[in-house]
Amino acid sequence: MNCARTVLAALVATTALAGPTALPALAADAPVIALSNSFYGNDWRRQMVDSFTAAAEQAKSEGLISNFVVLNGDGSVPQQQSQIADLILRGVDAIAINAASETALNDIISKACSAGIAVIAFDSLLTADCAHTLGFDFTAYKTEQAEATLKLIGDKGNVIVVRGVKGSGPDEQMNAAQMAVLKQHPDVNIAATVYGQATAPVAQAAIANVLPSLPKIDAVLGQGGSDDYGIAQAFEQYGGEYEGHMPVIEGGGSADFIRWWAAQHKAHGYTTTSMNTTPGIGGAAFWVALALADGKEVPKEMTMPVAVVEEANLDEYADMPQGRIVSPTYTQEWVNEKLLDAPAD
Repeated sequence: MNCARTVLAALVATTALAGPTALPALAADAPVIALSNSFYGNDWRRQMVDSFTAAAEQAKSEGLISNFVVLNGDGSVPQQQSQIADLILRGVDAIAINAASETALNDIISKACSAGIAVIAFDSLLTADCAHTLGFDFTAYKTEQAEATLKLIGDKGNVIVVRGVKGSGPDEQMNAAQMAVLKQHPDVNIAATVYGQATAPVAQAAIANVLPSLPKIDAVLGQGGSDDYGIAQAFEQYGGEYEGHMPVIEGGGSADFIRWWAAQHKAHGYTTTSMNTTPGIGGAAFWVALALADGKEVPKEMTMPVAVVEEANLDEYADMPQGRIVSPTYTQEWVNEKLLDAPAD
């Protein structure tokens, strides 16, 4: 535990902080865990924060922590640097960070580590040597999904590539994987590339803007969050040759898309693929951060599983609440067994 810390007395959740947040403090012995989330503008990130918060509230009720703090940003590096600098001054014990950049935050993270603060970077990772990482194998799963998607269109035709949160590590890795697959399929043409910010309304608008100028689209390679449903809505509203003949749209695990897919499958025999990173990683990151704050041995690099929805289990998810992303809840016991390889306390 960081002996020099000042314990935060209140949970703080913000979405567009201009600078350091004023947080009251009190003395206590149990650790304080902080979440620094660079971006809050899509369903995936909001569900991730909810999962972190639920785990933290459970830990607090059990006396495992004295308090926790959640800081959400607007996707910019300067804002997240400012937030982390504030957390350093306040002496939290551990920071779980979903980073705005893989490299631009390394200096401020090194300062946090030098101050005795444990750092676990998750989802969108850091390259700072002192940080532990909890990530997804974006390259492997996006390669697998792109291959499966192109197979459904006979490895030929026109595709739209929808990128994710601009500047983020996951966007760069997923796009690189998709481009590598497309390079191996010369009969597949990239008709357009747009940014969907892993958000349904943004993806819908981006697709709607380019569709009138494009040839017939056979597939759309997305990145998840909730872009899948926005893409589907854009094609439905466009209508015409797509009515009853929708392109193969990569699913990203959003409830709205899965419900749409189930309806399309029943009406037209529509099929596609769906793979997604799980927002429940927020809860897993909390439990890893707590283990670090408690001085437990934690692997330097850890990898999370992804969720897969296919025709065989489509009905299991067809009634998910709107606005949710397919994800299990990762408990402390699961983290101990699967990530830390240690029994629960």
